[in-house]
Amino acid sequence: MKNKAILWLCSISLLLATASCDVMKQMGGAYNMTQCNYSYRSLSNLNISGMDVSKGVSLSWLPSITGILSGTAKSVPLKFTLNLDVENPNQSAAMLHGLQYILSIDNVDFTNGTIDRSLNIPGGASQAMPLDIGFDIAELLRGESKDAVVSIVRNFIGIGDKASNVTFRIKPTFMIGTVPVTSPSYIPVTFAFGGKKN
Repeated sequence: MKNKAILWLCSISLLLATASCDVMKQMGGAYNMTQCNYSYRSLSNLNISGMDVSKGVSLSWLPSITGILSGTAKSVPLKFTLNLDVENPNQSAAMLHGLQYILSIDNVDFTNGTIDRSLNIPGGASQAMPLDIGFDIAELLRGESKDAVVSIVRNFIGIGDKASNVTFRIKPTFMIGTVPVTSPSYIPVTFAFGGKKN
């Protein structure tokens, strides 16, 4: 991946032959971002069909939860904040201006999209990167992967038996001069959540 990133930056350099010192700094910041360490911190602001399940489940929600888990609900909007830690091991700053992502849970592709997010991490420092993600899972609950999705939803609600394995792949986007450039490779972040705690 390191060699691919170097070739990618070299090709950008050729396209921006008139690059100023500012642009060169941006290019360095972009390369540094691809070399950062990304790790999972937490999930927060969990909301399923308008129910804030971040702090547990209310008994009054049981009819709605039953409808969701049975796959009969026409719409099941799921929203949450994925909090990542980003560590910059480089001596100079790492810079980000957005990202593309793909979210898979237990080998089920849940959603993908783009997020506008600026980040400037000084050399040797770490920063939290909260990412707001939302999508409707109703179709997944009626599809071939229904059983797996029900298990995942149970983990989001906090009543699951077995932890779900998440792969969150990101492609950082950078501004080089006035040109938005996206990394050629996805950076995977993997973690597990839910399940019974021993």
